[in-house]
Amino acid sequence: MSRFLTPHAAALPATVPFTGPETLERQAGQPFRARLGANESLFGPSPKAIAAMAQAAGEVWKYGDPENHDLKLALARHHGCQPAHFAIGPGIDGLLGLVCRLTLASGTPVVTSLGAYPTFAFHVTGQGGALARVPYRGGHEDPQALLDAARRDGARLLYLANPDNPMGSHHPAAVIEDLIANLPEDTLLVLDEAYADLAPAGTIPAIAPDHPQVIRLRTFSKGYGMAGARVGHALADPALAQAFDKVRDHFGMGRIAQIGALAALADQDWLAQVKRGVEAGRERLARIAATNGLEALPSATNFVTIDCGRDGAFARRVLAECQARGLFIRMPGVAPLDRCIRVSIGPDAALDVVEEVLPEALKAAG
Repeated sequence: MSRFLTPHAAALPATVPFTGPETLERQAGQPFRARLGANESLFGPSPKAIAAMAQAAGEVWKYGDPENHDLKLALARHHGCQPAHFAIGPGIDGLLGLVCRLTLASGTPVVTSLGAYPTFAFHVTGQGGALARVPYRGGHEDPQALLDAARRDGARLLYLANPDNPMGSHHPAAVIEDLIANLPEDTLLVLDEAYADLAPAGTIPAIAPDHPQVIRLRTFSKGYGMAGARVGHALADPALAQAFDKVRDHFGMGRIAQIGALAALADQDWLAQVKRGVEAGRERLARIAATNGLEALPSATNFVTIDCGRDGAFARRVLAECQARGLFIRMPGVAPLDRCIRVSIGPDAALDVVEEVLPEALKAAG
């Protein structure tokens, strides 16, 4: 280990929250037949976004606009607020790291759910925060338990994803609005809305853009199908949104990604088409699960979490057998959520692989 690391950095595990499918393919020596584990959009981005990015490729010698001016302006029009309410960053993952850098010191209390999106915990730990986790209630994050823990610990941050990853569940808008109304005075809600574009009606809460205790995180990775471009945005009170300028990489957003995001945002017809495809995929995965004696949990996302009906050891065997047959999927990481597997939604050709492989994997898993 390098002698130049800080004591805190030296004590951190050398890990990443996820093992990429590319790593698994290298280990197996062959590509996956269907890549359905990373919640990417197999429906792809808008053709207009593809065309805009292709045209922009010839200008890749230029840096992207360090102020992200055009994208902030377009997002402000889309959301009905002002450009000053936005910070742009490399996906929600990158924005989470910046939130933690801005708000946490060593030992600062933070609250999240046990089994929730692991990248948040990765950044909290990296910044030295003191992380407390509360259990899910069934397949949902538990807003009241999160509030209770935030009050108990004096939490600086409370992280909640709605819709949720990894379970695919969601709370109605009124539940989130009630949570916000009851936040402790010194707690900031980090509301991860990565799947908001694909959620059922009535999911997205009404939150004033100037609310001083809420930062909302959105992405172009899911509904807009641009996971590889790494474009996310935070919507917050301007005093918080503009604080990102203190710590962000000002040239961190590539020019091609900025131009692609602008074109994708302008093509809401494509997003509506993707949403219809996702809804059909949810229904098909539910049928596939039922045919195999499993339960597909209700989903508000572009993936379906399937309860394998036993324990985590069994679900891990199912996962391994699926991967051995060329189907890349994932699963929640902790009990009792790890009784499930999680399958991203894609076009019929990808779901055909699930229909073929899942019964074989279940049989092999015993």
